[in-house]
Amino acid sequence: MQPSTSFQIDLASKWAALRQANPHLRNRDAAEKLKVSEAELVASALGQGTVRLTDDWKALFSQFPKLGRVMALTRNEEAVHERRGAYEQASFDGHVGLVLGPDIDLRIFLNHWRYAFAVEEAGRKGLQRSLQIFDSSGTAVHKIYAEASTDLAAWAQLVGDHAMPGVAPLPDIKPADRNGSPKQHEVDRAAFLDEWAAMQDTHEFFGFLRRHRIEPTDAFRLAEGRFTTRLEGSGTHELLTRAAAREVPIMVFVGNPGIIQIHTGPVQRIERVGDWLNVLDAEFNLHLREDRIAETWLVRKPTADGTVTSVELFNPAGGRIGSFFGKRKPGEPELGAWRELAEGLATGAA
Repeated sequence: MQPSTSFQIDLASKWAALRQANPHLRNRDAAEKLKVSEAELVASALGQGTVRLTDDWKALFSQFPKLGRVMALTRNEEAVHERRGAYEQASFDGHVGLVLGPDIDLRIFLNHWRYAFAVEEAGRKGLQRSLQIFDSSGTAVHKIYAEASTDLAAWAQLVGDHAMPGVAPLPDIKPADRNGSPKQHEVDRAAFLDEWAAMQDTHEFFGFLRRHRIEPTDAFRLAEGRFTTRLEGSGTHELLTRAAAREVPIMVFVGNPGIIQIHTGPVQRIERVGDWLNVLDAEFNLHLREDRIAETWLVRKPTADGTVTSVELFNPAGGRIGSFFGKRKPGEPELGAWRELAEGLATGAA
């Protein structure tokens, strides 16, 4: 079967030429060069190794555990989070879902999920199979890659169960909202800090910010000196290298509006390659554009279990890149080794 529109045919031709000139160019970068969304680029291969899937997200998630070992990938503009392992069964409350596995740990926001594809394409190590989910702007939300030990019969069953008939039309892509963060409202600092001090759970924090109609970076500036400390730009590298050297297990959060993916455990191999700061471990990879980190904050949140300390990264527009915590479960105090490590980053604070 051939792509169903002249636009797709033209785009597929341009993409083929681009791949021939640069065979290792990633799809996201190819889409940027061709001035289309990544979902449009993927859709240009419909019928040629790519299948459009239905948007029955809960049914899809019910089959993910059957795939066995896979690689789950979540990213934003500045960070890529890759975790190998198996999906546990997801649970949902409306549009909000959880996957709470020892390997793959996700917080899911289905109101941002729009398009899904099963993709087969040539990779560096042969045929590469993936499931790719995009939002309404055609930006990738979450991807799942088959590994050598993935159950390919279960993979084929999933694709067959959810394939749209024929070659589905090109997604109706809506441009992403580039208006940025809303302006900060006037906030009573004393009342704001008193309410911060009264929190009992870290999960209260986002509701707390919404009530005050304030963005995280503005909140951290208001709380600077009491609950927050601004760190040097090199703080993330120091955090990861110290966590690896001291064998401190950490939690690494990376997300976008549709999902947050979490790694919990140690990190070992930390390397810089150009502008990228990387964790290159067997089960977990993190790729972070250090040059796009505009603000790094050490944040202390009161809870019923004691203070919970995090290191939080933001881009120049105030968008969250990622967050780091010590390994911890609800109901437990945070690790003393993590708190010592995190607080130690403030020694060279700007």
